[in-house]
Amino acid sequence: MMKKIVFFVEGTSEEAFLNDLLPRVLPEQVDWLVIPHEGKKDLERSFPRKLRAWHEPEVHFVVLRDKDAGDCRKLKARLREMCETSGRPDSLVRIACHELESWFLGDLEAMAKAFDLPRIVKQKNKRKFQHPDNLANAKQELQKIVPGYQKIGGARSIAPLLDLNRNRSHSFNIFLEGIRRIATNGE
Repeated sequence: MMKKIVFFVEGTSEEAFLNDLLPRVLPEQVDWLVIPHEGKKDLERSFPRKLRAWHEPEVHFVVLRDKDAGDCRKLKARLREMCETSGRPDSLVRIACHELESWFLGDLEAMAKAFDLPRIVKQKNKRKFQHPDNLANAKQELQKIVPGYQKIGGARSIAPLLDLNRNRSHSFNIFLEGIRRIATNGE
């Protein structure tokens, strides 16, 4: 039986990103589906209902949400509790710290290629890009180095070029570790 992973995400930029990233990460025998929402509130209002209603066997769920200004541990605990009360305690909850753009800033070489801006690579030694998850304003930082950056187009451009072994975003690496574990072990 084929394994399936369903991703609940905030919006279309996360959907675009995952649709380009997941074929590089997941084995061919793993089927996947990304379900976008219209922001954090819609995600949190909607995914518990979807978890309760989903009766397909061998499906694993991943909830991906931006941290933004919230407390990461409290946010993750709250989302896990929502999964548990929805009858899916085995769902994987992952937080992009602070936001999806932090994951992009974790690989400035990929960004340089995606936007044909070789000068971006020189920024990787700047202190603020050493730990992109610490940037509370990752989207604004990205827009400074890539004028005209658009969320969905940017996600589509960067995802296929990310080096899965050099990304400096800790939350991105934890996300990858979790979905790889599900794909291989089913946990």
